[in-house]
Amino acid sequence: MNEHMKEPLHITTDSRGVCQLILNRPRRANALDADLIQQLSSALAQVRDDPAIRVLILSGQGEQFSSGADLQWMQQMAAADFSVNQNDAFELALLLEDLALLPKPTLARVNGPAYGGAVGLIAACDIAIASSSACFTFSEVRLGLVPAVIAPYVIAAIGQRQARRWFLTAKTLDAALAQQLGLVHQLVSSEEMENTVEQEIQSLLKGGPQAQQQVKQLLNEWLKSSPLAKEETAELLAEIRASVEGREGLSAFMEKRQPRWLK
Repeated sequence: MNEHMKEPLHITTDSRGVCQLILNRPRRANALDADLIQQLSSALAQVRDDPAIRVLILSGQGEQFSSGADLQWMQQMAAADFSVNQNDAFELALLLEDLALLPKPTLARVNGPAYGGAVGLIAACDIAIASSSACFTFSEVRLGLVPAVIAPYVIAAIGQRQARRWFLTAKTLDAALAQQLGLVHQLVSSEEMENTVEQEIQSLLKGGPQAQQQVKQLLNEWLKSSPLAKEETAELLAEIRASVEGREGLSAFMEKRQPRWLK
């Protein structure tokens, strides 16, 4: 994978086999839509199949990691035929699974705030290094939605007890609390980020590729046997965003008004 710019995903690979996937929709806060999800999935397949790639770095362009699902896209899916809606939700679930099960080390370089589905991407990575100014929110319930497809990865990172609180309240976690809960491993200043990520890359490159693959296979056994299967979480997401409450929550947010359940 040679260096190239591909909207909305910027992909670079250096001579050491370090591949960077940079979410490249800064004007949309690097929000995830069907196109970006498809490009990420395609890139992960190339990373998986390229023996020259040793490490994957995931980051966002600009000042934000990602605002999660693009709400205009979510509105479109909520209005779509259920089978179309379900297939679309399944693509996001499959992306997260592909990232988590990638047989190579993955590192989330969290350069700024992350919301909803974007927190799922971070949790699906092996390592997360975040800016001390970053923050994290499972914002779904305030939109009448459910953090369905990200749940297996977030629960694996922070545990079910913590997930109950933060999924239900949609309160914002600051970087220090996110580290305390286990969502991220290390906090650094913006000035220290590049050096810290480089040090982590160097540590990863010292490991045997086959040994690292086996470590990941060992650690991913829980995900493979999790009762929260991607098919079921995708179906739940499709159902809730097409529901009366889901449509109302999305509409209220887009129209900058309170949802009816607050009136």
